[in-house]
Amino acid sequence: MPKMKTHRGAAKRFKKTGTGKIKRSKAYASHLLGSKSPKRKRNLRKSGLVSKQETKRISKLIPY
Repeated sequence: MPKMKTHRGAAKRFKKTGTGKIKRSKAYASHLLGSKSPKRKRNLRKSGLVSKQETKRISKLIPY
């Protein structure tokens, strides 16, 4: 059986951690930033984790 191909769009958005969880960047941080508070913008810079329900689906897109 041939190797699975990585979904390149997903590979740019998600990374696997050492424990197998999937890291993601937060939404709402790219534009219309003037109306958002500095605290909110600062928290958007931090990475988040993909929910348990979505992890299985995204794991298929980034197998390696």
